[in-house]
Amino acid sequence: MKSLFLLLFFPVLFGSFTTYNKKGLTDAERKFAVDLLNKTKNDLLASVQGLSDAQLNFKPAPDRWSVLECVQHITLSSKGIFEGQQKMAKAPNDSAFKTSFTDEQFVAMIEDRSHKAQAPEPFKPVNSPYKTLAETLAQFNTDRDNLIKYVQGTDEDLRNHVSKLPFGKADAYQMILLIGAHTNRHTQQLNEVKADPGFPKQ
Repeated sequence: MKSLFLLLFFPVLFGSFTTYNKKGLTDAERKFAVDLLNKTKNDLLASVQGLSDAQLNFKPAPDRWSVLECVQHITLSSKGIFEGQQKMAKAPNDSAFKTSFTDEQFVAMIEDRSHKAQAPEPFKPVNSPYKTLAETLAQFNTDRDNLIKYVQGTDEDLRNHVSKLPFGKADAYQMILLIGAHTNRHTQQLNEVKADPGFPKQ
């Protein structure tokens, strides 16, 4: 669990797929995912609204991220996870097994910040092509809106594609939930930065 997010982005995530049934998304599953994606989007936007450059770039310590860097990481990771999810959803299947977690358990596990991990190199803020908050949020909003439309309209059998992780198995639908839960995880992190005693007043 300690290296949860590092493991999630290793190639093994998309290296072993299977089929366990032939079932499309239900209305309840679509709603659960869309509600999570909308809520975590709105929470992130609200948490950075009106912050000054000094506040956005403040670091509680040299080895900790700023608010802006958290948003950059969320944006990079959301795009990367969805690209992996699309490969997963289209990959051929060759055996039969089920996911290891309920959707609720999976979301709770990702959002739990008691387990720390290092971000994979491609998703570190230093590698972000978006340098300002405006640029970063523009990409985040575009990607999130497109993702919500995808969930609302996809006919892909996301439950039919399961990835074997080092600590369990998750399906392509749960990779969508990962994007929302991961957004929440790092919104919590940037709110911790804002709560630091040294955070600028303006």
